[in-house]
Amino acid sequence: MRPILATQDTLAPLPRLLVEPIVRAALLEDLGRAGDITTDVVIPAEARLRGAIVAREPGVVAGIDAAHLAFTLIDPAVMVVVDRPDGSRVERGETVLRLEGPARSILSAERVALNLVCRMSGIATATAALVEAIRPQGNARIVCTRKTTPGLRVLEKHAVRAGGGANHRFGLDDAVLIKDNHITIAGGVRPALERARAAIGHLVKVEIEVDTLDQLDEVLDVGADAILLDNMNPDTLSEAVRRVNGRTITEASGRITVATAPAIAATGVDLISTGWITHSAPILDLGLDVS
Repeated sequence: MRPILATQDTLAPLPRLLVEPIVRAALLEDLGRAGDITTDVVIPAEARLRGAIVAREPGVVAGIDAAHLAFTLIDPAVMVVVDRPDGSRVERGETVLRLEGPARSILSAERVALNLVCRMSGIATATAALVEAIRPQGNARIVCTRKTTPGLRVLEKHAVRAGGGANHRFGLDDAVLIKDNHITIAGGVRPALERARAAIGHLVKVEIEVDTLDQLDEVLDVGADAILLDNMNPDTLSEAVRRVNGRTITEASGRITVATAPAIAATGVDLISTGWITHSAPILDLGLDVS
């Protein structure tokens, strides 16, 4: 088997308590008020099938536990065997997950399972492409943002980790991130930072976004745990990293693509954050083959 991007030691599965409400909501949305009327009238109640979720193209898989749960929530009698856990690289034609059980149950859960696993695998694959693109350029890490699909954040951020990336904050409540609008309304970099420092607990990190080197110098004078260097070209980023000189974490953002990421990583920034891996990544094409 080819090595996976994130080993099972480092990529712990999400707790069922987090995943189940998402999958239940998706199933309820699809089943509506009367259930799967097509399958119920076409497929005999006693029919059974064997099937497999198979990759139609190469990529990195994620969302496997959600797909597994979609089938077993519909019917605990469906037997599921996972061949490729989250974080595994797959080639076209390879089996990701195998199923056996009541045909009606498997067919009724099929679309929800595929929607989730294709979406999450697309995110993992896009993340992996960025991770591979910057690998020769140093130690920068690819991190995601809060630009996630409403209701799917926990799965999408897990998919980023499956692709070899890391997570930025999960929500508004787990870190202070002072952005340009905060700075404008607060009256500048210094008052924004001073107010944050005076109000937060000792375990809460403070990051601030800057657009210019002058703003950066002001932040360095006051102090912050991390600095978001927004929409800077590689030359400016390199100068920013030089001025920081390891005193705090540096994060680059803005127009990050597979083509632009290597030059950004080469500047020496610690993190490269991007929203498109969660809000715009194409799905990975996976399908259910039955026998």
